[in-house]
Amino acid sequence: MRFEELKNKRILILGFGREGIDTFKFLRKVFPKKILGVGDRSENAKCQMPNAKKVKWHLGKNYLKALKYYDIIIKSPGIPIHLPEIEKTQKLGKITSQTEIFFGNCPGKIVGITGTKGKSTTTALIYKILKEEGLKAHLVGNIGKPVLNLLLSARPKDIYVYELSSHQLYNLKQSPQIAVFLNIYPEHLDYYKNFNEYALTKANITKYQTKRDFLVFNFQDKLVKEIAQKSKAKKVPIKGKFYSLNIAAAMAVGKIFEISEKKIKKAVKNFKPLPHRLEYVGIFKGIKFYNDALSTIPETTIAALNDLGNNVETVFLGGFDRRLNFKNLAKRILKSKIKNLILFPTTGENIWREIISLKSKNPFRAFLVQNMKDGVKLAFEHTRKGKICLLSCASPSFSLFRNYKEKGNLFKKYVRKQGESKIHRSSK
Repeated sequence: MRFEELKNKRILILGFGREGIDTFKFLRKVFPKKILGVGDRSENAKCQMPNAKKVKWHLGKNYLKALKYYDIIIKSPGIPIHLPEIEKTQKLGKITSQTEIFFGNCPGKIVGITGTKGKSTTTALIYKILKEEGLKAHLVGNIGKPVLNLLLSARPKDIYVYELSSHQLYNLKQSPQIAVFLNIYPEHLDYYKNFNEYALTKANITKYQTKRDFLVFNFQDKLVKEIAQKSKAKKVPIKGKFYSLNIAAAMAVGKIFEISEKKIKKAVKNFKPLPHRLEYVGIFKGIKFYNDALSTIPETTIAALNDLGNNVETVFLGGFDRRLNFKNLAKRILKSKIKNLILFPTTGENIWREIISLKSKNPFRAFLVQNMKDGVKLAFEHTRKGKICLLSCASPSFSLFRNYKEKGNLFKKYVRKQGESKIHRSSK
């Protein structure tokens, strides 16, 4: 969507979180005299910018009633797409997003990265490689800054390394010049009607690419491969599992920009893994602790167990229910040397039932807990010295925690608080 289309329109910013606030600040700079609407379910959203002028606020449980009074709705990703009011407004062609506006007006090059898992790490790696070459790269999207205010200083030589969630890709009518498509696993099934809708939304990263564009894709993922085959872009196939796939994708993008192999390898070597992704916390009371709080699907927990091997004796599992299938995870746990399961509601119980359905004789000690402090206490009580305790819940965090960061940070806090004061560092 071009700026010209916004000039004489009545605009509503729907959702006033991090992205919504950025959108407001941008529009205020571009259209200083325009009255802007802001809609949010929270009655306290106005507290984010109490001194804002020329604003019409629509707050509280009936905030969606304001949709009919505006020509353009700039929707934040967190607003569900299948609310009746949203679906009706979508059919009228009134809903857009920060991502769509950025894509329609950005003079520079966009490298878009998506996939169910590995987006943040791959995005950060690509950014690191481009900076190693001295290119004017910007880290944006979920991992970096909201993008709209960057348009005010954007130039053709700028490169925007953009982490794109399915929510940001939804209804997008333009694809990035360089797209990276890592994988697709069932997730966000509470947000989309079904897995097919989720997959089709992800496919927007390449749907509108041309023959001049590039698509870096994981050819070992059957569904990603099928989507890639329909793409008009120049195809760059890669392979790998999780972190090795992230590296392969980042290196492929570096080659597209004609960066030397020496510089690419240097950037990869010096890259520090992001927090909460199989993060080594340390040894406390003889037990090794790993924080894999970003593991929100069964496949990533399976990968963590494969990576750490048979020394894992205690694992934290469970969280918010997105109707995921835990059968393969249950099978993997039954093949492991795990002895203790620390389970969070709600899916902790689901995982436990799946395990019991496959094994009549219970080989585990299972503990259902309501907070991290109690879970860590149990981990210290039942994990033997020399063994591993792993937080890798195979579920989103929202049942007990605000997000994966809070969950991971609480895990590290209580591990350090209840463990020895002295931290012994070692590799896994």
